[in-house]
Amino acid sequence: VQLQASGGGLVQPGGSLRLSCAASGITFSRYVIAWFRQASGNEREFVAAIRWNRNSHHYSDSAKGRFTISRDSAKNTAYLQMNSLRPGDTGVYYCALSEGDRIVSLLQMPRSYDYWGQGTLVTVSS
Repeated sequence: VQLQASGGGLVQPGGSLRLSCAASGITFSRYVIAWFRQASGNEREFVAAIRWNRNSHHYSDSAKGRFTISRDSAKNTAYLQMNSLRPGDTGVYYCALSEGDRIVSLLQMPRSYDYWGQGTLVTVSS
């Protein structure tokens, strides 16, 4: 499995960005794709996840109401639409894939994920 994250960049506070995570090499029917972010000096933190076969969405408290995770099954691509961005959203955003399904309590843990993309940098600054 390979994950290719893209779409990061520099944006002003209040602006928007859409990240993409293109997945390839998937041979199983149930999986979860999630976005994590890591700011300099901090641990990797959960942002959002989508359980692919259920199309169910899950968000961190900081992402709720501002970010939307979605999928395009035909393209095997997950998206993270980020609106009302804040300087605190700055970091490297990684997409990750967990083979099989996961209970909700495990979705936010990096150790639940088997594959990781290379990350894309998001900088929110004026």
